[in-house]
Amino acid sequence: MERLKGSIVPLVTPYEEDGNLDIKTFKKLIEWQIKQGSHGISVAGSTGEMTLLTKEEKLKLFEVAVQEVGGKVPVVASTGSSMLNETMDLSKKAEKLGCDALLIAVPYYSRPNQEGIYEYFKTIAENVSLPIIIYNIPSRSGTNIEPKTLKKLKDKYKNIVGVKEANTNFDQVSKDILECGEDFLVYSGIESLCYPLLAIGGAGYFSATANLLPNELARLYELTRANMWEEARKLHYKLLPINEVLFIDTNPIPLKTAMAILGMIKPVFRPPLTMLSEEKKAKLLEVMKLYFKI
Repeated sequence: MERLKGSIVPLVTPYEEDGNLDIKTFKKLIEWQIKQGSHGISVAGSTGEMTLLTKEEKLKLFEVAVQEVGGKVPVVASTGSSMLNETMDLSKKAEKLGCDALLIAVPYYSRPNQEGIYEYFKTIAENVSLPIIIYNIPSRSGTNIEPKTLKKLKDKYKNIVGVKEANTNFDQVSKDILECGEDFLVYSGIESLCYPLLAIGGAGYFSATANLLPNELARLYELTRANMWEEARKLHYKLLPINEVLFIDTNPIPLKTAMAILGMIKPVFRPPLTMLSEEKKAKLLEVMKLYFKI
């Protein structure tokens, strides 16, 4: 599982002016991410607006990502939905398309209990062979997968290999590692916790900031692997201002606004997401000037 460690960028989904997928720009973003040193590409996750994409669009993004990456880094397909049948279908098709791993969110809105969460992932694990990374994001799913449930799944199914914790409860992250062991891949989905997670034995992170600063996020991981903790700590603090400002509104609104300012994508949003307010845009620009010549 070494190949699944490090900075796995949760790529944004770019759109054309008419709101359709901008595949040309998507390919350019992937090429740039690989050149900048990202250790993996995650497609159609929260930052990629998974709930605003059709199943056909997700499959198109998976297909293009696999082709564009060409095996250089792993492609992690986000296939989770609130419906088990749809998750199963997407997961099986992602496997056929050549994706390297699956990122599957705890079912949202229905708010299942721990037994319901266990049964959901049990069914998926029994029907696909790709490595599965469980995506725990209580703020969006409305429920939390507990460390003991993770351990139960990890012990039973070898293809359940890790968890992405978009969880501000750092105590739980420690308990994930304690319960599941250091061979279980625990990732941060909270930008400010990327460095602290590495310090307690985490496998890496899915950081939205890597869409803007992929080299820096990859370097943060590499510094810790080289035991250069002081330099990594300084980089952690250098990244804090932009990590914070990218969440002054719902993700990925500030991020896509920043990318549009830099000419990386078109400033197009799908409803119900909207443009960033002028007041928040001014704050974003102020912080961006610390990192970019704009």
